[in-house]
Amino acid sequence: MANIRDVARLAGVSISSVSNLLNNRISLMSRSTRLRIEQAMNELDYNPVRAAVPVKDGQAKIIGLLVPSIVNPSFSALAHEVDLSARAYNYRVLLGNSYRQEDEERAFIEDMFSHGVLGIIVAASDIRKTHFVRAAEKGMTIVSYDNRFPETTASDTRIFDSVSMDNTQAGYLAAQHLVERGCKNIIFATESTLTMSRSHKIEGFLTVLKNQRFSLIERIVEGKACSEYGDTEMFELGLALTSKVLATTPFPDGIVAINDALGIGLMTGLRAAGVQVPHDVSLVGIDNISLSAFAEPGLTSVMPPQSEMAQVMVERIISRLNDPTLRPGEFLFPPTLVCRQSVKASAA
Repeated sequence: MANIRDVARLAGVSISSVSNLLNNRISLMSRSTRLRIEQAMNELDYNPVRAAVPVKDGQAKIIGLLVPSIVNPSFSALAHEVDLSARAYNYRVLLGNSYRQEDEERAFIEDMFSHGVLGIIVAASDIRKTHFVRAAEKGMTIVSYDNRFPETTASDTRIFDSVSMDNTQAGYLAAQHLVERGCKNIIFATESTLTMSRSHKIEGFLTVLKNQRFSLIERIVEGKACSEYGDTEMFELGLALTSKVLATTPFPDGIVAINDALGIGLMTGLRAAGVQVPHDVSLVGIDNISLSAFAEPGLTSVMPPQSEMAQVMVERIISRLNDPTLRPGEFLFPPTLVCRQSVKASAA
């Protein structure tokens, strides 16, 4: 079945242009552009209304899940947990990759409306963007994952649910564990493009350094991925950051990685350079992907309670679909530390 992306590709226009036509926003669109889109829709037999497949009560028993990229192991694990939770309620999950591109986010929303889907989980994206707000105003129930409300947002003005791990606490736990194991020169390795969750992890990390009265100068080692935000290339970025870590003076005895994929890539690069983990440097990741247990050495990581978070997200969507008067809320989950072999033992 054709979708809005196929129409845009065939017509040689942007996804937002197709969306504008579908929503009768054609005042600034040339006649030739409109005709190309309409011709593409006809050739592909694309009709959003006809494509809708609602169940008897008028509401599809489907939940949408929009992630930056399923290539990122963190989002793969999230998709698995959301699917398991949805199946318990006899719901199915439609997955979309946004690559953090607004056109892709808009297209996903249009696809969900066209299929009669009125509940979506949006992972790691700025939920305040106009297209998400408009979707909510049109009746879409949205849960934001891993992107908390700004502190200034009043509870009675929220139109989305927010479900997140306490990322500030995650950064704190990772750094504090290294301090407790005797590390005194700790750095934080990350992709340079900051999201809210990345900023919160760094904030928690720096809090530990301030409490220990460690220097805060040059404690963040960052690299720029080829793609914006680096969601699809965290292993490669960790490997590439090795040279920056090796050039750090004095050489660090502890590293917190923004996530496990970057941490494993960094560990691989350090090993190739003759640096032993944890003998020469201890390393902690954040998010506890399954590969971390099989790394060599096993990667110590800070773990979100992803199963519980997925269950809450699915239940919030279903509950709010059944009761539109239910107010959106914020749900913050505490992380836990999973100890493996990448951090040196405490000195006796």
